[in-house]
Amino acid sequence: MTRFKTIIAGCGSMAHTWVEYARQRQDTTIVALVDLYPQTAEKMKEKFQLACPIFTTLEDALQQVDANLVFDITIPDAHKDIALAAFAAGCDVLGEKPMASSLEDARIMMEAAQKAGRTYAIMQNRRYLKPIRAFRDIVHSGQIGTPGFATASFFIGAHFGGFRDLMDSPLILDMAIHTFDQARFILQADPVSVYCHEFNPKGSWYQGNAAAVCIFEMSDGSVFTYNGSWCAEGVQTSWEAQWRVMGSLGTAIWDGEQLYAEKVKDPEQQAFQRDLERVEAEDSWQGREGHFGCLDEMFEALIEGRDPETVCTDNIKSMQMVFGALESARTGQRVMLWEQPRA
Repeated sequence: MTRFKTIIAGCGSMAHTWVEYARQRQDTTIVALVDLYPQTAEKMKEKFQLACPIFTTLEDALQQVDANLVFDITIPDAHKDIALAAFAAGCDVLGEKPMASSLEDARIMMEAAQKAGRTYAIMQNRRYLKPIRAFRDIVHSGQIGTPGFATASFFIGAHFGGFRDLMDSPLILDMAIHTFDQARFILQADPVSVYCHEFNPKGSWYQGNAAAVCIFEMSDGSVFTYNGSWCAEGVQTSWEAQWRVMGSLGTAIWDGEQLYAEKVKDPEQQAFQRDLERVEAEDSWQGREGHFGCLDEMFEALIEGRDPETVCTDNIKSMQMVFGALESARTGQRVMLWEQPRA
């Protein structure tokens, strides 16, 4: 029995993963494709052998087909219009990151979802990796004590070409939200304030600022620092960044490959440097990784009638980190982020 009658909004290459996922679910049927360019939708329809109509606007699709779910894989500037139209028609929305191209739009979308009583969840596929789940578990296992200081270093020399080369803040706007969201996930805490300095290093091939240093105060009293560059040639980190979380009794490390901790053997030991022992991480998470893992959780939440892990009321806090960092960089001042969205 079909439970999720789904409209695909946005038929570019990024949407292919979403379509493949929907086709694997027995409770899901794709009832329409929407794209400004019908030829793009037609190519997707042929590739996946879909039997559904094609529309150039979501409004037309909603009027002509019976749907209760929208996959929003459009560009960020279109997310608000897509979401508002879907909520008005009684549909839930699962969408690509970021929520919107501005924090104001994100708040409007969140409030619209709440008013309509609909679910709006955002793709954060980098939460759904076995190593980050194991890293979060070791951080909160109690073996390193209470987390107080976390750092993430992200240094990649990415020659994309195209629109990223022309963006004002390519690193923070297009990539850092992954690391910021991971910090919230790993620490299980939310941002309180941020100070950010962004700049464009010598040798950069980007027009805008491709590097940044950010200091976040978090709701649990810890501090999270981010050091990143998208024009770092040589000795690059993994795309998951290089993480260090320091607790009151030890430190946990994850660099994309190595994942372990060192803890104090005896907290009562009196010594200049206390004896340490290594703690190996346990890979206990059994879910799928990447986009499919995130989509699995979203659908399970819809079926169970609960909020998904990346529901808009939670994900907007990662958006706050992005736009707060940009505001701090613009003003040269520390920016408070303590005013959390209404639940």
